[in-house]
Amino acid sequence: MNSIEKLEKEISEIKGRNERVENDKAWETSWTRRITIIILTFTIASIWLIVIKESNVLLKAIIPTLGYLLSTLGIPQIKKIWLSF
Repeated sequence: MNSIEKLEKEISEIKGRNERVENDKAWETSWTRRITIIILTFTIASIWLIVIKESNVLLKAIIPTLGYLLSTLGIPQIKKIWLSF
């Protein structure tokens, strides 16, 4: 393999890695991911509250769900502040 082919292979690998990183970042910030976690959090909290025979299950299950949602909405602003230091 000559040096040009080697460089082309390395560039191709770097482009592949960059695409994977961009896709991971897009997933991490996507509303699809957030909504999936919200649904799972609400479902698991509801099931747990039913198992322990708690009252007002749906109302109480919404608390951790809203906590998660609010934390995801606030994180980007906190990150901007942190990056400015």
